Amino acid sequence: MRQGIGFLRFCYYVPVIMEITACQPTKGRPREFDTDSALTSALRVFWTKGYEGASLSDLTEAMGITRPSLYAAFGNKEALFKKTLDLYQREKLDYMGKALDAPTARGVAERLLTGALEMQMSTCDPKGCMGVINSVACGTEAESIRAEVLARGAIVKQSLIDRFERAKAEGDLPADTDVIGLTAYLFALLQGIALQAGSGTSCVDLKKLIDTSLACWPSK
Repeated sequence: MRQGIGFLRFCYYVPVIMEITACQPTKGRPREFDTDSALTSALRVFWTKGYEGASLSDLTEAMGITRPSLYAAFGNKEALFKKTLDLYQREKLDYMGKALDAPTARGVAERLLTGALEMQMSTCDPKGCMGVINSVACGTEAESIRAEVLARGAIVKQSLIDRFERAKAEGDLPADTDVIGLTAYLFALLQGIALQAGSGTSCVDLKKLIDTSLACWPSK
């Protein structure tokens, strides 16, 4: 009889204990990887292979994480790319923002071209320009990526246009200077440096390109 009562008590308490346990909050497991380091690795993959060429396997292998961890920490592939693009602009293209502070329009151009060359001379990063690589993406999957890259590039172009308009108003550039055309010319040079560096052109030859370009800069 006592055994029967004990069994009934057991049957009563077990559901109560299970309910209490279920209500207790569980502690989230800490990430077992450095997100900054993983993001840097993802940047190198996108920079080298482009958005379309970078598979999830390429990314997870380089980042040293699993797909579930990638999704949990960064979202999907597109969200990850945008985060790497933020990192690229913040760390690799910081010279562009500094160039706008040059006292003259020619100084702005010189800082931009020199900064682009120095980036290509780095032995730590891939050659070429991540923006250029991904702006030519043409697959359906990459349409939004291409639009994102072009939109960011348009912001930089407008900043240069505004800077050159100010230089024109201050008399630093000739009154008849086509500011939009001058900006397009400078961007073509920047993209050309990245593309030629990616195809193996030496830094010596790229420096000659910069020197020749600056010699043709409009002056009063």
